[in-house]
Amino acid sequence: MATAGWLNQAPLYTGLATIVLLGIFLWSWLAEPRRLVNGVLFTLFFVVFLLELAFLIFWTRNVVFITIMGITFIMLLMLIALVLFFLWALLLWNAILVWKRESHTLSNMLTLFLGVGLILLWVINLLAVNRFLPNWLNVILTVLPFIGFYLVVCSYNFLVNAALYQFVPRGYRADYLIVLGAGLIDGDRVSRLLGNRIERALKFAQKQQAKGRPAPKIIFSGGQGPDEKLSEAKAMADYAVGHGLDPRLVLLEDRSTTTLENMTFSKQLITSDYQGTRAQPRVKFFTNNYHTFRAGLYARQAGLPANGVGAPTRLYFLPNALIREFVAVLIMNKRRHFWILVTFVGLLLLTSGLVYGLNNSDAFSQWLVRFFRRFTN
Repeated sequence: MATAGWLNQAPLYTGLATIVLLGIFLWSWLAEPRRLVNGVLFTLFFVVFLLELAFLIFWTRNVVFITIMGITFIMLLMLIALVLFFLWALLLWNAILVWKRESHTLSNMLTLFLGVGLILLWVINLLAVNRFLPNWLNVILTVLPFIGFYLVVCSYNFLVNAALYQFVPRGYRADYLIVLGAGLIDGDRVSRLLGNRIERALKFAQKQQAKGRPAPKIIFSGGQGPDEKLSEAKAMADYAVGHGLDPRLVLLEDRSTTTLENMTFSKQLITSDYQGTRAQPRVKFFTNNYHTFRAGLYARQAGLPANGVGAPTRLYFLPNALIREFVAVLIMNKRRHFWILVTFVGLLLLTSGLVYGLNNSDAFSQWLVRFFRRFTN
């Protein structure tokens, strides 16, 4: 009876938890959408929300409805499992598309490397290669699944944040728009990818003016590479003016070579140019949608209170781009990840080594046992 009473109250408890977690997530995300913890908070909310949904479905006691929802849930799980099982094939297919349609650079071959890597892991497990390795090496290799799991969790959290960042309120009230540069074709022509960024900023400015607000100034940010005939900033400005932008609204930042420098030097330019009445001007930056979240992290690092607006990217290009973005964000926080991995891998190796030592009689195992006893005493 007590169990039945708890189950009847479960939708209420999980409903309250859902509301609280949603409030915490929204408070954190709206206050600062450029934080990685927002992905964790959203995931906690979403898991509890799904639990609440499950309780409500069973609470209806409608057998037909419960059956339909149950079948739907099972089909979704099967679809996810199918995608994960054939992920290697999807990655290789994407690699072929990118190879045919894009330049053959290292950064455009990431899905190829990942797909081949997954195949190699599958072959290694299938052939049970570990049986040919010494026991002590197998003990050390027990950390690899943990490292892989940790990277999967980190990549999931990155993808959640990257997706959430696309929905940051735009609030067409900007004083400055920053368009981030990219490489030029033949050293002097704006590429389609870069043109999308410029056109997205122009549409934003036009929509802001259509709402009866002042036109924002547009900062074109990008220096001149060794193989370029002019700065990216100048090429972008010429492109924008050619598409109807008033030259009086153009500002050039032509020193930067990285995204962090884009943000840092643009902030300096804004500080020297701003003559408004507010303490801080309102700023937006523009790049491609896959790059907005990482660019936002760099803006925060530079002390620039600006969120991004993403320009569209071809779907086939997204997997490579997102892998590259994830690796870059991982490196941005390398110290944090290093110490987390060192701590947990150290504990895992110590535990695995002790278990191995207690169950084996060779010299290495006995040394592990003596080391552990000396360490604990």
